[in-house]
Order: sequence, then C-alpha cells, then structure tokens
Amino acid sequence: MKQLPDTIRLAYIIAVILLITFVTFIVLIVLMYNRKQLLFLKEQQLKEAEYQNQLLQKELEKQKSIETERQRISHDMHDDLGAGISALKLQAEFLKQKAGNDDLQSDIDELLNTSEEMNLSMREMLWSLNSGNDTLGSFIDYAIPYADGFLKKTKIKLWSESIDIISDTPISTELRRNMFLCLKEAINNAYKHSHASSLKLSFLQEKNVFSMRISDDGDGIPEGHTEGNGLRNMKRRMQEQNGECHILKEKPGTEILFKTII
Repeated sequence: MKQLPDTIRLAYIIAVILLITFVTFIVLIVLMYNRKQLLFLKEQQLKEAEYQNQLLQKELEKQKSIETERQRISHDMHDDLGAGISALKLQAEFLKQKAGNDDLQSDIDELLNTSEEMNLSMREMLWSLNSGNDTLGSFIDYAIPYADGFLKKTKIKLWSESIDIISDTPISTELRRNMFLCLKEAINNAYKHSHASSLKLSFLQEKNVFSMRISDDGDGIPEGHTEGNGLRNMKRRMQEQNGECHILKEKPGTEILFKTII
C-alpha cells in the first residue's frame, strides 16, 4: 500500500515529461514550418522583384529607343524639311521681285503664305517631339506666345494669367500635345465665330490637377447650336487623356474649361 502513491507519482511525472516533450516537438515542427514558409515567401518575393525589375528594364529600354527615334525624326525634320521650306521661301521671294504680272505676284504671295504656315507647323511638331519640353512650365511658355502671335493678326486682345503653377511639374508628351491642339482649336473658334474684342487665357494648378480656361467676350454660342467637329475633337482629346472639357455658355461670350490630372 505504501508503494502505490510512489507508482502513481512516477507515472504522473512520466506523463508530464511525455506531454512536455510532445508539446516541444509540436512547437519545433510549427517553428520549422513557419521558417520554411517564410523562406519560401521571401524566395517568391525575390523572384517577383527580379521579374518586375526585368520588366522595368525592358520598359526603360523601350522608352530610350522611342526617345532616340523621336530625336532622330526631330533632327531630320529640322535639317531636311526646314532647309527645304527655307529654300522654297527664298525662291518665291526672288520670283516675286522679278515678276511684273499682278496675278503672278498674287500667286507667289499665296506660295509665301503657305511656306510660312508649313514652317510654323514644322516648329510645332519639333516642339511636340522634344521630351525636354515635357513640363507644365514649358507648355505654358509655348502656349502664351502662340496665342499672342495668332491673335496679333486679329482685332482680339489677349490677356493671360498663371496661378500657382509649379513650372517643373512633369507632364506626358501626349498630354502636352493634346492640350496644345485643344488650345489651338479654341482660339481659332473664338477668332472665326465669337466676334470678341478680348480673350483671356488662364492656367491654374491645384496640387495634381491642372486647368486651362479660355474665355472671350464675344457673341457666345447660340441656343440649340449643334456641336461641330472642333468642339467634339476637343472633348475627345481630353477624354483620351482622362481629362475633362466643358463648354460654358457665358453672357456675353463663351468659356471653355480643360481640366486634367497631372
């Protein structure tokens, strides 16, 4: 009878030791599994990072190739097309000096005007191809003189303002070109249809939102007027850049608002 408690006590101690051993074994297995899983996840992350790095490298090489091609086209246009237009203009001016017939001089004047328009178009294309102009400041610095030069030939007086513009804010080449084409269309529409005496060109930056507002004091858009190709094209261009184009019928005048995230 005296040995029974000792036997039970020994069995109890053995059971506890076995239980502790079992729990320790389970904990070790869990730790080893977690460590293995952690190593597996790190290996997967490393492979994913390496894959993303390869994609990025390919994209950078692609962008570099595109940029090299843009520069080549720009230089070729400047050297070949620019020289050709200049030569054409000089020849037309020489012929005008020698021509005695009024009709012939009129034809030569048209030729000179065409060559000047071609020269301006080429400059615009060179500007749009140059990635060094892919900033908000460069866009505005080009847009205002363009508008001023265009309206100087008309009776419309230009006013311009830039509010909270951070000049070195980067913008894409596509956005810069589409915004400029919208600006050209809006100014041309004001010249052709508004009978305005003044036009205001406003640029505003609010953090990552850029707005360009073109307003005139002309006749405004008549009620029930159907949108032409020009207005539809402006809206389409802004939609393609995930932006907005709003035609506001003011009295007097018309206001066009272009807004996009940069």
